[in-house]
Amino acid sequence: MISGNVPAQVFDLLEGAPESPVVLHVPHGSRTLTDEARRGLRLDEARLNRELDLLTDAHTREIAAAAASRAAHTPWTFANNYSRLVVDPERFPDDTEEMARAGMAAVYTRTAHGEVLRDDDPARDERLLGAHYLPYAEGMTALVQRLLDTHGRAVILDVHSYQTRPLPYELHADGPRPEICLGVDDFHTPPRLLDAARSTMHNIEINTPFAGTYVPLRHYRKEPAVTALMVEIRRDTYMTEPGGPPHDGIHDVAARLTALIDAVTAR
Repeated sequence: MISGNVPAQVFDLLEGAPESPVVLHVPHGSRTLTDEARRGLRLDEARLNRELDLLTDAHTREIAAAAASRAAHTPWTFANNYSRLVVDPERFPDDTEEMARAGMAAVYTRTAHGEVLRDDDPARDERLLGAHYLPYAEGMTALVQRLLDTHGRAVILDVHSYQTRPLPYELHADGPRPEICLGVDDFHTPPRLLDAARSTMHNIEINTPFAGTYVPLRHYRKEPAVTALMVEIRRDTYMTEPGGPPHDGIHDVAARLTALIDAVTAR
């Protein structure tokens, strides 16, 4: 197990097979909020549930679990136990770029429709970052380093979903919205990883409507043996939008992800 001062309740870490260098990363699949995150929210319960419907990558943890269970070598799974409305572990902690200007840095202050979610409060943000963002980052960094030390490589498959119709917070929503959006990084997504995705999935586009992928900061743009691909699944392909139950399409989505896991594990 991974050692250190990482509180296990922030995330779940499911161990993979000894042969697997693959991590299924599920950062936005939970709706759970903490009391600290709830304090100061400007939304009543109905509006909060609507916001969670829109921003939660519903059933992605179930998709990851189904795909992992079918893989020839079980991948590791690293899943956030809390909503992105607590903190978003995939933002840079000092982000001043586009998403920060939209009120969606590591601690969100705006909703998907640009309304006020919570007031600015640097002290609150520091508490949330210390309690959630930092231990999450430490846990993911330790796992990736463990796989590097064991296998000489680590492959992060970042599992997300997105609405069929664009939401106002999306800054690059004019392009295609395929069944599968593959987010790539020119340093961490080598051609062989992208080719594996192209060979196991269909109706895909690259970096539209979302771009990039997650790599821990310790390895980001420093360690080419850490490769990564974001798999964004359009929600109508597997569930009732905006936050309803899955339908039979979820089995096809999980099967495609399993095929990708097997392809990248075997290289």
